[in-house]
Amino acid sequence: MRLLTNPMILRMGLLLFAALASFGLGLFAIRRLRKDLVSEPESLNYSPLAAEGSPVHAYHAVIQQLKQQKHELTTLQLAERRKAKASDTLSSTILSNLSCGVLFFNPSGLVRQANAAARTLLGFASPVGLQAADLFRTATLRPEANGSGSETSVEQALAPALTGKAAVRELVVNYFTRDGASHVLEVTASPVLADDATLMGTTLVITDKTDIERIRHDQKMHQEASSELALGLRDSLASIAGCAQQLACSRDPELAHQLADSIAHEAAQLDRTIGSFLGGARAATTSS
Repeated sequence: MRLLTNPMILRMGLLLFAALASFGLGLFAIRRLRKDLVSEPESLNYSPLAAEGSPVHAYHAVIQQLKQQKHELTTLQLAERRKAKASDTLSSTILSNLSCGVLFFNPSGLVRQANAAARTLLGFASPVGLQAADLFRTATLRPEANGSGSETSVEQALAPALTGKAAVRELVVNYFTRDGASHVLEVTASPVLADDATLMGTTLVITDKTDIERIRHDQKMHQEASSELALGLRDSLASIAGCAQQLACSRDPELAHQLADSIAHEAAQLDRTIGSFLGGARAATTSS
C-alpha cells in the first residue's frame, strides 16, 4: 500500500501507461497508412476514370490533345515536304528539257543553278559558283546591242539586273567557248525580289541566235549580190539597147559587124552572170 501511495511510483505508472498508449496509436496509424498506400495504386490501375472535374482527368486530356496536335503537325510537315520535293522535281524536269539556257545567281552574284542547255551553250561542265565576269570573259557585245557606243563589258551591262535595280533584256553578245566554238547569244536577266523588295537572286535566260544570225547574214549577202546582179543586168541591157539602136540606123557594114559583136559579147556576159547567180542560189538552198 505504501508503494501505491508513493507519488514517485504513481508518476512512473502514468508515464508507462502514456507510452503504451502512444505506441498503440502509432502502430495503428502505421498499419492504416500502409493499407492506404497499397490500395491507392490498385485504385489507379483498376478503378474507372476519375470524375471529369478531377485534376487527373484534365492532365490526361491535355496530354492527348498535345499528342494529337503533334501528329497533325507531323502530317502537315510531311505533306509540305512532299509538295516541295514534287515542285523541285517538276522545275528540274522543265529546265532540263528547255532549249534555252537558264541560270540563277544568288544575291552575291554567284551561279547557284544552271540547266543542261546553259552548260552546253557556255561550254562549262558546271558553272555553279562562278560569277558573270567568269562566264562571259570571252564574250563581247555586238554593236547593235551597245547603244551608247562606248566599250562596255557584258558584266557591266548585266550589273543592273545582278544588283536588283532593273531587268536587262535582249542583250546580244558574241560568245566564244574555250574549245573555239563561236555563238551569238541573246541574254535576258531579271532580278527576283522578295515581298519586302530585298534581292533574292537573278535569273539569266540565254537563247542561241547563231542560226538566225547566219540566216540574216546570208540574206544580206544575197541581197547585195542581187543588187550587184541587177546593176550589171541593167548596164548590159543598156549597152545592148544602145548597140541595137545604132545597128538599126547604121548603113556601114563594118560598123554593123562591130555592133553585132558587142551585142553578142554583152549577151554572153549576161548568160554567165545569170548562171553564176543561179548556181550560188542552188548551193545555198542545198546547204540550208
